[in-house]
Amino acid sequence: MIDLPHSDGGHLSLTVKVWRQDDADSPGAFQTYKIDDINPEMSFLEMLDCLNEQLIQEDKEPIAFDHDCREGICGTCGVMINGMAHGPLPNTTTCQLRMRQFKNGDTLVLEPWRAKGFPIVRDLVCDRSAFDRIQQAGGYISVGVGSAPDANSVAVPKKIADAAMNSAACIGCGACVASCKNAAAHLFTAAKVSHLSLLPQGSAERKDRARKMVAQMDEEGFGACSNTNECQAACPANIKVTDIARLNREYAYASLGTSD
Repeated sequence: MIDLPHSDGGHLSLTVKVWRQDDADSPGAFQTYKIDDINPEMSFLEMLDCLNEQLIQEDKEPIAFDHDCREGICGTCGVMINGMAHGPLPNTTTCQLRMRQFKNGDTLVLEPWRAKGFPIVRDLVCDRSAFDRIQQAGGYISVGVGSAPDANSVAVPKKIADAAMNSAACIGCGACVASCKNAAAHLFTAAKVSHLSLLPQGSAERKDRARKMVAQMDEEGFGACSNTNECQAACPANIKVTDIARLNREYAYASLGTSD
């Protein structure tokens, strides 16, 4: 865990600069707001809730931002906070970030994910359906396997099973894309390819899966991976860039006509 400044326990007064934009085709700009009496134990999204209540009371348009479970599971809450995807804490989603990580008087700059593949819907909300289309292109097993088998009926070495589960932990939040200077989606795509290709149930479609998902990733307009590893640093699920190496290997095997 990195050492970050904490509040002194009192309530916080903050300056919040938020990107406001009506839609993908409209010009946007930063709007600056002051907000007081923020409890350090609030989550970041609760702070935004308070700011929106303040804006509504002032007869102003509230800030649009994505959220759902608020438990770090669904992946919908992504926001750039002071230039960092999900904020300053590693392996932490925006909804799990607490205001005690900021100091009284701080200025917070909030932006949506910036990528061609993630067009802005409004304010801090962007359209991440490109990830759905990448996964639909091949991130599934089409073979009918019947009802759930006994856990020990298919022998999978623990090392392989652990690696598959680690890759499956990806929540599809898009932080990897937002943090990448090329807006590459390789970490997301690699995680989805990896967790299925590692398991015997997914082996039958390994070649088609790699080809189709990479082709869809390119079609969506995401950039190329240049191995700066910012995606791994920003990922709240701690997906490793070793998955990208596996994706490259799977794609090479598919291109050569082998999955061995």
